[in-house]
Amino acid sequence: MVAASKEITTLPPLSPFGNAVAGSLGALFALMIVYPLDIIKTRLQVQSKSSSKNLKVDEYYESTTDAIIKIIKTEGISGLYAGLPAGLIGVASTNFAYFYWYSFLRTRYQSINKQQTMSTISELLLGASAGALAQIFTIPVSVVTTRQQTTSRKYRKNLINTSKEIISDDGITGLWKGLKPSLILCINPAITYGAFERFKDLISKRLSANGGQLSPGIIFWLGALSKTLATIITYPYIMAKVRLQWKPPKDDDEFIDDVDDNIRKHQKYSGAIDVLRKVLESDGIPGWYKGMQAQITKAVLSQALLLYVKEYTTKYTILLFIFFGKLLTNRKKVLTK
Repeated sequence: MVAASKEITTLPPLSPFGNAVAGSLGALFALMIVYPLDIIKTRLQVQSKSSSKNLKVDEYYESTTDAIIKIIKTEGISGLYAGLPAGLIGVASTNFAYFYWYSFLRTRYQSINKQQTMSTISELLLGASAGALAQIFTIPVSVVTTRQQTTSRKYRKNLINTSKEIISDDGITGLWKGLKPSLILCINPAITYGAFERFKDLISKRLSANGGQLSPGIIFWLGALSKTLATIITYPYIMAKVRLQWKPPKDDDEFIDDVDDNIRKHQKYSGAIDVLRKVLESDGIPGWYKGMQAQITKAVLSQALLLYVKEYTTKYTILLFIFFGKLLTNRKKVLTK
């Protein structure tokens, strides 16, 4: 193991594929921890004041805590993990695609420009480009996950059947609902990174003046603050994306029969701007930020867990690459004898 560790230090960085694997593993671990918050924020995002009178008391959530209590009461603990398989596939594929494209674009950029270091603007542009490419390829899983998370247990289907239902209702393009706001939301990491660097510079200067330095704890909280700021700025579009991917519940005995036509109208959206306009009409500005508490908690925790786990999975991914590389080399030697 010691020899292997020494060998790792002399190896070049992981390939785009290796970075994608490490990033996906970190994202999977993070999602399994914070998934209940994900489903809660999604359900809060699609609820409005106008829909509250058409739902049973146990189906309308006033807050994150209220949602947890009511979901467990009506669906059990498993209700907090509705749509988890699709969610895991979604986060793994999205992060795999993101880290792959980011590593690929970064490597290409450095080889073309012959630079080892990159400017902040270049990093942000590469990150946004990688995020956009990842969204284009993986958003169908996000649409399926949203549908499963917001569908009552009575009508909830598995991943394949949910996909078929979406295609049946909206055509193949239905799997790409919410793509435009998703692409716009690629600025979220840019805001996070930019704010983090700014906060870090300010704190570093103050600490340096007193002979101190940034500790891991301070860096974590600066990261959390930066992510919170980015989430607050972009949250209305996060909510709009979810509403575009959501399908209003079926009218059955779970709902009041005399559903107002205005409510039905508010559940059909032509785009993100239309979502924001209709939510503003029915719920006011607070409606744009419904579920934000759960979103911020989830975002901060998952980001911290992802980066923390990725650091460790990167090391083990390198070990696996070494191991399989040696196996292939030995096999070739045997075959050539």
